Amino acid sequence: MAFVIDQDECTSCGICAGECPVEAISEGNPSFEIDEALCTDCGICADECPVEAISAA
Repeated sequence: MAFVIDQDECTSCGICAGECPVEAISEGNPSFEIDEALCTDCGICADECPVEAISAA
């Protein structure tokens, strides 16, 4: 189970990408995206998201 970013809630601050230990998060259009093939389900991104836009799929 990978984590997903709610595109409607994401403010594109980039905090999640900077915290991801496996670099599974990249800037997309219009907001950041998580590569499910790289995501290890650690949950760090969800913990660090200031607007709680990231959740388990």
